[in-house]
Amino acid sequence: MNRLISVLSILVLFVRPLVQARIVRIEITSTQSPTFEGKVFGRVGAYEKLRGKAYGELDPDNPQNAVLTDIKLAPRNARGMVEYSMDIYILKPLDLSRGNHKLFLEVNNRGGKLFGGFNKTSGGNDPTTAADAGFGFLMNQGYTIVWNGWDPSASPANNNLTINVPIAKNPDGSSVTGPSYEYIVYDSATSVSHALAYPAATSNKAQAILTVRDRLQDSPTTIPAEGWEYVSDRTIRLLPAGTPFRQSAIYEFSYTARDPIVAGIGFAATRDFVSFLRYATVDDFFHPNPLANDVKFTFSFSVSQPARYINDFQTLGFNADEKGKRVLDGIENWLGGGSGIGLNVRFAQPSRTERNRQNHLYPEALFPFAYPVLTDPYSGKTTGRIAACSATNTCPKVFEINSANEYWVKAASLVHTDLKGNDLPDPENVRFFLVSGAQHGTGNAGSRGMCQQFQNPTNADPLLRALFVALDDWVTKSIEPPKSTVPRKSDKTAVMASPQPGSQTGIVPQAALGWPTIPGVTYTGLITTRYQLDFGPSSAQGILTSYPPATSERPVYVNFVSKVDADGNEVAGIRLPNVAVPTATTTGWALRQAAYGENEGCEGAGQYVPFRSTKAERLAANDPRLSLEERYHTHEGYVTAVKKAVDELVKKRLLLADDVQEYLKTAEDSNVLK
Repeated sequence: MNRLISVLSILVLFVRPLVQARIVRIEITSTQSPTFEGKVFGRVGAYEKLRGKAYGELDPDNPQNAVLTDIKLAPRNARGMVEYSMDIYILKPLDLSRGNHKLFLEVNNRGGKLFGGFNKTSGGNDPTTAADAGFGFLMNQGYTIVWNGWDPSASPANNNLTINVPIAKNPDGSSVTGPSYEYIVYDSATSVSHALAYPAATSNKAQAILTVRDRLQDSPTTIPAEGWEYVSDRTIRLLPAGTPFRQSAIYEFSYTARDPIVAGIGFAATRDFVSFLRYATVDDFFHPNPLANDVKFTFSFSVSQPARYINDFQTLGFNADEKGKRVLDGIENWLGGGSGIGLNVRFAQPSRTERNRQNHLYPEALFPFAYPVLTDPYSGKTTGRIAACSATNTCPKVFEINSANEYWVKAASLVHTDLKGNDLPDPENVRFFLVSGAQHGTGNAGSRGMCQQFQNPTNADPLLRALFVALDDWVTKSIEPPKSTVPRKSDKTAVMASPQPGSQTGIVPQAALGWPTIPGVTYTGLITTRYQLDFGPSSAQGILTSYPPATSERPVYVNFVSKVDADGNEVAGIRLPNVAVPTATTTGWALRQAAYGENEGCEGAGQYVPFRSTKAERLAANDPRLSLEERYHTHEGYVTAVKKAVDELVKKRLLLADDVQEYLKTAEDSNVLK
């Protein structure tokens, strides 16, 4: 038998060049069986945890892989293939026959797992104990849950998932060089150096520029060469040594970098990992696929950065594996907006994300934004996120779910409109949802952070669970999903942003929005705009020569937000109980305090501005919003209103019965009119 295996292994080595790129080896380096201290999840039973590495290789000449920037400049092995390796993590039913035969891929965020709240667990990057497992929304249904490294910028610390990809080199072996860009903001006065994403090609400061400005609208001032230095080819600092970067000031560093990684391999890695788990039985070395012959359906779930990754994953055609089979059947994207991730470019920095005030001028928000095939009137390009999968019949079912914050700071309306802000019909495989009045994630209503108001505590996890059940039903049973619920021009719930000439942001006029004048709350109308940025003539190949690009004289795509009611709460989208039965004004936008760039965008934060308890209190404060007393009269009246709102969400399949009692208990235990 050993001799037979040796012979077969040798044969595999010879036939590899004739087959498609794939995962060639799976190494399970640790197994915990059972995990979660043996906790049993109903009929599914106990789970086990597998950790390890997956090793893959790609044919750079294959058209599906040739879209990856610089892959033809990556080193090749003896078979002419480009190699990579990544961390993998699997939670599976101990007895797969008792599971539901569905794979749930959480696309990690900068290496970390964020599924905890959605899954009704405590989360963490290495869930191990029964307490870590919590209720186990997914485990109780029998899903196999998997993760893989895809982000080459992710830190290996704290059990993060990472990927190792090659460095691109010129054909003669010399370093590839080119422009790179660092947008530098420290919201403290303690940072005295800055690490560069890529090493500098030269220490000649004449070939680099460092600028600073205190506010986004200010003109940058160049810091003279004697005001900064290279500590190494990966670090800069201000002079004299020990000088801190000014708190919340915006520094920008443009320089010539070297040795870009082939970062776009992160797309192929996820494609090939999911395809292996779904379709393969063994790897090239006869290591068994731990899910062999089990997976019938595949789903992905992503929060924020990886949702933008999945947007580009679809656009670039990676939902078809190299045999033309569908990779993901269903996608639930939370907080992705209409943006991509800037992974498939030379000198990629996928950990960056643009908001009102942060990380401007990176190649994140490039056409296309929407799913249907459109023509960009400014660049002349014609495509859409749905184009590639339509050509291969591998389109997934998709839920694009965004908070109000994505509309205010990431121009999310472009995911369901044309480039002039006109409504588009839903593609047959995609639905769109706005979580009304929500910030980017769940905020702490007892903390302001750097912002002027308390953070917005709206929690979308119950909605995300209900929508995921609806997505599963759509994929596996062909049950039509809930209808899209977003602001539209056609129903007059959309309020257009007005670009500011020469600025990187725009304004939503207060009167058009319907925003009330609330004592102690500043309204500026600040909103992110989307320029048609020109990164140079080779940008279509992922090579950026004009970096950072100029914004002056560049056209702007039209975006909008939801109109608000007399309380300042959004009228469009899914109004969860805290918006449908409000005790406060909740917003998806926020402004910074004076010490951090006063009245500039507070990035992912929203606001929570409580109503007054009584009519007398609100009149004394000159607050135009009705008091709690005027709205609900009594505590019981408030609880009754919450129950009505919850029942309506259940009818629309936007809330699960299991989550109803939690809303009602929260209302009953609240201090509203007690």
